[in-house]
Amino acid sequence: MGRRFRRHSALPAAVSTERGSAVVENLLVTILLTTLALAVVQLALALHVRTTVSDAASEGARFGALAGRGPDDAVSRTRALIDAAIGDGYATSIEAEYTDYRGHAAMTVTVDGVLPVIGLLGVGEGLHADGRAAVETVDD
Repeated sequence: MGRRFRRHSALPAAVSTERGSAVVENLLVTILLTTLALAVVQLALALHVRTTVSDAASEGARFGALAGRGPDDAVSRTRALIDAAIGDGYATSIEAEYTDYRGHAAMTVTVDGVLPVIGLLGVGEGLHADGRAAVETVDD
């Protein structure tokens, strides 16, 4: 009288207890890959900012080393290039001076700035770049 019917499943018992695990696995892999992709993009952004600041320091030094120019011109040129390329606020300190580099007169521009760590937000004084150029002289 009390017949019991067993439920037959096409799946083995071990597989039927793991229902929904594929969704969780996909979610975890997606989170991992998204985090990795964002880290690569952030690294590219930080390298772009570093390269731009370094190039601006070198260009500012070349500009300030021209005959008739000086350290003030080098600083203003460097600041203008950084502001135009990546925005103001990245160069916290720009200094230019005449120096001696390997026995030759040189213009040295030093830039200290912000290195972006999360998006465009960054660590203050995390970036340092130097640019040098030979000083041009005019003989009369």
